[in-house]
Amino acid sequence: MPLTFRKSFRILPGVRLNINKRSWSITTGGGKNGPRYTRSSTGRRTTSMDLPGPFGWRRTHTTKRH
Repeated sequence: MPLTFRKSFRILPGVRLNINKRSWSITTGGGKNGPRYTRSSTGRRTTSMDLPGPFGWRRTHTTKRH
């Protein structure tokens, strides 16, 4: 099993800095029943939301880097 590195820091209420081996990202929102917005250094933008029960919703948009 390969080793992975991932660390998440809460920098402000409702704002997290996520760091892994290849990139970093900022996540905002995600309060009680609210959507989470994530923007990555690789150009990926993700919106996700927990739905009632065992369901979840996620939409990811990746922009090409030049």
